[in-house]
Amino acid sequence: MAEILCSFNKDALTIKPPKKASFVLRLMLSAFAMACGIYICSICLKQMNLQNTNTFLLFEDFERPCYDTVVDRSQIPYLHYPKPKTFNRSECAGNPVRLFAIVSMQRSGSGWFETLLNSHVNVSSNGEIFGPKSRRDNASTIVKTLDKVYNLDWFTSSSKNECSAAIGFKWMLNQGLMQHPKEIIQYFNDRGVNVIFLFRRNMLRRLVSMLANVYDKEAKLLNGVHVSHVHSNEEASLLSKYKPKINVTSLKSDLRGMESTAVKALNYFNSTRHIIIYYEDLIKDPTKLVEVEDFLKLPQMNLTSQQVKIHKGALSEHIENFDEVNKTLSGTAYEKFLQADY
Repeated sequence: MAEILCSFNKDALTIKPPKKASFVLRLMLSAFAMACGIYICSICLKQMNLQNTNTFLLFEDFERPCYDTVVDRSQIPYLHYPKPKTFNRSECAGNPVRLFAIVSMQRSGSGWFETLLNSHVNVSSNGEIFGPKSRRDNASTIVKTLDKVYNLDWFTSSSKNECSAAIGFKWMLNQGLMQHPKEIIQYFNDRGVNVIFLFRRNMLRRLVSMLANVYDKEAKLLNGVHVSHVHSNEEASLLSKYKPKINVTSLKSDLRGMESTAVKALNYFNSTRHIIIYYEDLIKDPTKLVEVEDFLKLPQMNLTSQQVKIHKGALSEHIENFDEVNKTLSGTAYEKFLQADY
């Protein structure tokens, strides 16, 4: 019995080492399992991140505009997809918008021209937005205003914001445009803004229109109200009765200054995508408007305006001291302005 106990004790002693080895083995297996688990988890996390990245890229691809194959690839920089803060473009969000600016001088037909553009169902032109000085105090203020307009967050009676194919405004040369040409040119080129230069060849007629408009601001000939544009022949006839007297002493230098300003603007903004239109050409040949529609890549429409021209016929009927003006300009480069050109 003692021998059995002894042998049992010996067996017990011999069995203990395997138990210790088994514990170590289990510990190693646990460590290995943990390592495998960590490795598998890391692979899963990578796959999840890759899946999220792919989802994000797919979302970005969904958000990114898809250009129609018929679109001229050179036009892509001029296609914009605004995301206004003030409203949702809804089903028109995928419609590209082109940006434009009508660069002109007062009394050059820009108001009439803008009404023609706004008669197009896809165009929104918002008038002289830089009339108030507060919007053109400096380059930063100008850029801020431009961003608001071109993001479709500028509202006027002419706005067709949701489905506009072209959005723009009128910008007179004396409204900050010539004071900050470097910053504005950079903005136009960076944003792909299309510039429409609208000038008047006959600066003498422009001068007559300016003087008459200044007079009416004080006289208010139409029922005590000043208007820059009229919509009936009766109103036009009433306003045209005033004949301004022109200062012939400074006349030639005044005309020269107007032409110089226009030339300087063309030189400044020559690097932009632009078109040059003259008021006289539009008066004589309304089909010139097709060139503007093509320039903005718009579907062609019959453009109309309710505005009526005020000073019609020969200048001799609209200048009080026409004989002096005729004598002053005869034999000069400006003599051609005395002739009736439309």
